[in-house]
Amino acid sequence: MFRAIARGFLIAGTLLAGSAHAAWPERTVTIVTPYAAGGIADVVARLTAERLQSTLKQNFIVENQTGAGGTIAPDRVAKAAPDGYTLISTPIFQLTTAKYAHNVTFDAKDFTAISGVASAPFVITVGESFPGKTLADFIAHVKANPGKLTFGSAGAGSTTHVAALVVLKAAGLDMIHVPYRGVAPAFTDLLAGHIAMVAGSPVELKPYLASGKLKPLAVVDNKPSPHLPGVPAVTDTLKDCPPAVTYNGLLGPLNLPKEVVDTLSRELVAAGKSQEFRQRLLNGGLEPLLNTPADFANIIAADSAQWNGIMPGLNLKKP
Repeated sequence: MFRAIARGFLIAGTLLAGSAHAAWPERTVTIVTPYAAGGIADVVARLTAERLQSTLKQNFIVENQTGAGGTIAPDRVAKAAPDGYTLISTPIFQLTTAKYAHNVTFDAKDFTAISGVASAPFVITVGESFPGKTLADFIAHVKANPGKLTFGSAGAGSTTHVAALVVLKAAGLDMIHVPYRGVAPAFTDLLAGHIAMVAGSPVELKPYLASGKLKPLAVVDNKPSPHLPGVPAVTDTLKDCPPAVTYNGLLGPLNLPKEVVDTLSRELVAAGKSQEFRQRLLNGGLEPLLNTPADFANIIAADSAQWNGIMPGLNLKKP
């Protein structure tokens, strides 16, 4: 009889343990993002957190952990316990190419892909006082002032930095780099006239387009952006310039439990079928992705292969 009772307790305990595991998330989930509030990384992280909080009925908070060119946040998440309570929403470029500009111990292989959320191209952008209207005007102006003009970015080695560099290299231009802790503060200084150019996304440009305070000159892609009608692709002027598109998504530490990945993926794929959520992304200047872990992993691999072929030629210096 006692054996039967003990066995009953064992079975009940096993079932309860299984139920507790299946009940993830049981407490607040932190989504870390490597850049300051206001930029594309922050916008994607907050939209992702809001959606997951709404559907999974648990707190999802966004923590902006800036610094070291955006490498502190991924380093933290790569070392976090793989329990689903510390995740990262980031441009995948930050994971695949940080090794070219910083002394880091992480790589894309140190993370579990969950879902791509949104993408956006970068755009060569100048302030309203810039004496010209086209990329050709910009090239001529910078060539007339070699080594005198500045451009801002979200940090050394960030996508915004490299997006500007590939254009500068293709055009044979010499500018001074000014790194920030995110692209939003870089745009603040661009608006104030403290720097001459920023390669940002339509997300950052959108609030200023109607006012004319910023001038988008060219989309750093081989095609225009639907969010910027009338702005040409950079390849219209610089035929050999490679595209610079950011793919932002949700990842966790390596060996994240399948149950956690499946839960998050299910909710984000469902979000991709929600016209309301897709419209929120589109309204923000983003292109929705919201794909499966396998599809997101394929994007990461392709993006990594592209930039691994480009980054060595940019000669970025590590601190």
